[in-house]
Amino acid sequence: MSRPSPIVVSMGDPAGIGPEIILKAQAALSGSDTPSLVALGDAAVFRDRAEALGLEPPQVLDAFGPPPPGPLAVFQPYETCTAPVAPGRPDPAHADAVKAAIETGVALCLEGQASALVTAPISKAVLYEAGFDFPGHTEYLADLTAQAPLDGPRGPAMMLSGGGLRVVLVTIHLPLRQALDAITGERIEHIARLTHHALRRDFGIAAPRLGLAGLNPHAGEGGALGREEIETVNPAAERLRAEGIDITDALPPDTMFHAEARAGYDAAICLYHDQGLIPVKTLDFHGGVNVTLGLPVVRTSPDHGTAFGIAGSGEARADSLIAAIREAALIAEHRA
Repeated sequence: MSRPSPIVVSMGDPAGIGPEIILKAQAALSGSDTPSLVALGDAAVFRDRAEALGLEPPQVLDAFGPPPPGPLAVFQPYETCTAPVAPGRPDPAHADAVKAAIETGVALCLEGQASALVTAPISKAVLYEAGFDFPGHTEYLADLTAQAPLDGPRGPAMMLSGGGLRVVLVTIHLPLRQALDAITGERIEHIARLTHHALRRDFGIAAPRLGLAGLNPHAGEGGALGREEIETVNPAAERLRAEGIDITDALPPDTMFHAEARAGYDAAICLYHDQGLIPVKTLDFHGGVNVTLGLPVVRTSPDHGTAFGIAGSGEARADSLIAAIREAALIAEHRA
């Protein structure tokens, strides 16, 4: 009987906490029923970080495949870090190695050699200095998979989960003034369709229920506090219901995230970044997961950044990465 395809984990920024939390996640998950892990990145970075932290040194794979039992397995893409790596000291010279790990992970998933890709945190500012021209991981992954066939609506869309709450964002990393212009009926409908499809395919929910957040206080108070709900949000919800998608009209954002309200939907459609991330991070700050919807590959990531300030100290917690690995395994199992 063949061994199941491993989950690949890209190293993220090598000067951040990515290599450390990957090593810790492997140690925590070893012997569990989670599929085996293979880290993608500069093997020397993982070896040095393991030695500095007193962790078991990784094993390096000569060819990609399900790793043997034991410490973390590392598969090194062609590009290695061309400058020394010091924890907490990001360097644009590492950008090629960071991108190579991501690109290798996508290719392995598209080829069916890996079941899912989990991405450790990158520093967008560092990549921008090296000429990276995507807003972030999500858009980069969408570009890398744009030509691959896809069963369902094409994303990307960002889902955050934690503490029993799932939120999907209509707009993501935009200044609030720009986000207001980007919240259109068409955009709301697209994100809701993506979410409906993903909840059925990736999470096994036969009849998904969506809660739709309003934009204004009290969801506009019947137009007294803004007309976006009347003119944009609720008409989009009405069109979605006509398609058979179970979605509410605009809900007051300040009352839709307590426990009783959350029981009424499987995912919340939130209109801008902080509207969705504040409740998730309040409910589960250390264990939040970022899931990219609408890709032909399974992709998750921890819901935190590179944490350069504690990189190399041994203080980094792997909770969010472990949750992301488990979520990726769950989605891959449902897709299979």
